[in-house]
Amino acid sequence: MKPATPTDERLQHVGGMRVAMVSARYDPYVGGIETHVREVAGRLVERGIDLTVLTTHRGERSVEHRGGFTIERHRTVGRPEDLHLSPSLVRSLVNGGFDAVHVQGINTALPFLALPAAHRLGIPSVVTLHTGGHSSRVRTLGRVPQWRALGPSLRRCARVIGVCQFEIETFVRHAGVDRSRCSVIHNGAERLPVGHSDPLLDGAPLVLSVGRLERYKGHQRVIAAMPEMLRRAPGARLGIVGSGPHEQALRRQVAEAGLGRAVSFASFGPDEREELGTLLARADVVTLMSDYEAHPVAIMEALALGTPAVVADGSGLSELGRWALVRTVARDTVPQLLARELLQAARTDVASPAVELPTWDDCADRLVGVYTDVVRCAS
Repeated sequence: MKPATPTDERLQHVGGMRVAMVSARYDPYVGGIETHVREVAGRLVERGIDLTVLTTHRGERSVEHRGGFTIERHRTVGRPEDLHLSPSLVRSLVNGGFDAVHVQGINTALPFLALPAAHRLGIPSVVTLHTGGHSSRVRTLGRVPQWRALGPSLRRCARVIGVCQFEIETFVRHAGVDRSRCSVIHNGAERLPVGHSDPLLDGAPLVLSVGRLERYKGHQRVIAAMPEMLRRAPGARLGIVGSGPHEQALRRQVAEAGLGRAVSFASFGPDEREELGTLLARADVVTLMSDYEAHPVAIMEALALGTPAVVADGSGLSELGRWALVRTVARDTVPQLLARELLQAARTDVASPAVELPTWDDCADRLVGVYTDVVRCAS
């Protein structure tokens, strides 16, 4: 007999289950975690979950209702602001009468506050790790000590979820998490809408380096490969897709290399999905030569549109190499070799069979199964 899945038996028992989903940031902020939470929230409501998203911002506390769920925004306190310290959010968590708490992301101070509060109340807690890189060398060196410090709280969680196997292995090793309580639930990959208008950028080939404009994302490595790419393919163009604090440094690199006509910058807000989808669909190859990624949403969105990808071989990116449309390249490979890989990937036959990718519906179904299991075990 086929085992029960979240789409059959367990979905019949979630009606009215109250879940608090804790995320440091939420829409209109744009990023991998923010996209993950936005995509699963409405789907969880459709599956019977009574969901409240608890998040932080710089303003006073506010409450809004959208798509059948509640969004509470709580003020952050202290410095630096990207730690997302918010006693107000924790009070709301404590007083909310929730059946389960799901913390999305562990790179801020929020898990250090939210998880102990849930444990004290006996509320089943779930964590999705969503680890990521950082441009600060100090923050990068402090990442493993931070994970170890969070270990006692993670070990008390009913379930620890990684968006890739690399995350699970990392936290079993560094935080002492019990492997039997771990699950891998990938980010989804939905086809973005594609318009009929001309794309914002064009090239022969058109290469897109995607991701927030931070040094650790590796856009500078792709820019360094452009002179060789232009030597081999004079019509090549590079689009840097994203926004962030490293933009001016990247623009200087482009200017100093005399690449102004061959490199363009673009960014898209959460309400510009069709424009982004149109660009990704028209690109010949996308790339992410990042120091550290878990399971990047931007690459998944490109793959869902059938666009080939070249990614750095390391962290969770290496796992993407099992798909036919993805090439992995040593992160610090010389620019000439990176240029060659990008051009070869750009020639990938677009008529190749579609890649079977996880969807956001898959993700939501799996989460419903997790919530049902941990609440049942706690009762």
